[in-house]
Amino acid sequence: MQIPDKLLPLIQTPKRFKIIVGGRGSGKSTTVADIMAMKVQTEKAKVGCFREYQNSIEDSVHALIEEEIERLKIPGYTIGKSFIDHGRGGKFRFRGLARSIGGVKSMQGFKYFWIEEAQFLSISSIKILTPTVRVKDSEIWFTANVMSSADPFSQRFIVPFQKYLDRDGYYEDDMHLIIVINHSDNPWFPAVLEQERKHDFETLDRALYDHVWEGKYNDSIENSIITAEWFDACVDAHKKLGFKPRGTKIVSHDPSDLGPDDKGLALRYGSVILDTQSQAFGDVNEGCDWATDEAIEKNADLFTWDGDGMGVSLKRQVKDSFVGKHIEYEMFRGSNGPENPDEIYEEPDEMVTEETKRHTNKETFKNRRAQFYWKLRDRCFNTYLAVTKGQWKDPDTLISFSSNIKDLQQLRSELCRIPRKPNGNGLIQIMTKLEMKRLLKIESPNLADAVMMSLITPEMKSNNVGYRPRR
Repeated sequence: MQIPDKLLPLIQTPKRFKIIVGGRGSGKSTTVADIMAMKVQTEKAKVGCFREYQNSIEDSVHALIEEEIERLKIPGYTIGKSFIDHGRGGKFRFRGLARSIGGVKSMQGFKYFWIEEAQFLSISSIKILTPTVRVKDSEIWFTANVMSSADPFSQRFIVPFQKYLDRDGYYEDDMHLIIVINHSDNPWFPAVLEQERKHDFETLDRALYDHVWEGKYNDSIENSIITAEWFDACVDAHKKLGFKPRGTKIVSHDPSDLGPDDKGLALRYGSVILDTQSQAFGDVNEGCDWATDEAIEKNADLFTWDGDGMGVSLKRQVKDSFVGKHIEYEMFRGSNGPENPDEIYEEPDEMVTEETKRHTNKETFKNRRAQFYWKLRDRCFNTYLAVTKGQWKDPDTLISFSSNIKDLQQLRSELCRIPRKPNGNGLIQIMTKLEMKRLLKIESPNLADAVMMSLITPEMKSNNVGYRPRR
């Protein structure tokens, strides 16, 4: 049995949860199949093998385990169409979680659970697995190539430990053992896969390549207006390109009155997003107090908040919060018509062709929310060109996301999952939060909305010094 060095802790370190994540060709599934086959033989272990969706035995790891038993010539196994048993009493059983959760509850007495393609696990499946495995020293193993950082599996087992995994490729505490492994860590990486990897490196966009082969989050969706590749180029772009934050310091707040969704906040200083935060506690008024306190603490020049929905009632509360403070405020109404409706919308030069027709803002955008998300999109695209292509761009047309943002992965997931909505009149329109939740199962993008609102343009005073918000 051959085990990559990076995966040796799997057999050396007992843990309740063992999580192995990475891209194609890492050897993670084959290694786990080999280890489990040995445990069934030597420990008489009962192993439950799961996927979220298993319509037939062909969808399971049955074929992989059978192949490895034959390759390693492990004696004593009886292999049936839907089961694998060992003569000493150990066995494998195979289930789909989504459609047979009751069958999982009946698998008491199993020492090991192995969930393949764990990135697709639902919240309910994760909650069922833990109490079902009760045998002394029992373990739950997960193998996955993570999808979105917002997925239940990522939120439970990866995101809380992200900074350690990014730094070390490894995390361990009393309950968890998490290993990141990719093709470069596999000494038996097949030559045929290396040919495929090189081809993908040359032909796929970088974000998709990084997901497939390097095990990175795949946060983009169809019709998303900002690609993961653009977002990644924007991280610390001010440091990469050598410009510093300057200009108005703006704190923006998304009250998020859609049920239990978190409240969002962003801090923009010129072309740099210095911070984003989310809070789950309290009602819309308590959330407003939290946001205005943050604006005061951050010494903001301007505060804005979402005035659609329940946020429309916060104006007096915001005003009272800033009495005696040098902080101006302006309500953001995304449902209103575009800002500066009769001005010509200026696309980034690289998107303009000879056939491009120049339209005004009111002829381009459905509403202000669409216009401001498009502003953010254009800034991300310009930054991508500046960082990856070396093109000079005015820093005032760029956007940089500080790597010090605690919720950076969550922000990435939200911004790369903002979809454009078809519009019968050809206007640019963005799906509403309710549509995203109903049609795409995407939770409310409160951090993304806060960043979008932070692009508000303060009006200049008559002496061209400072700003005057439109109240």
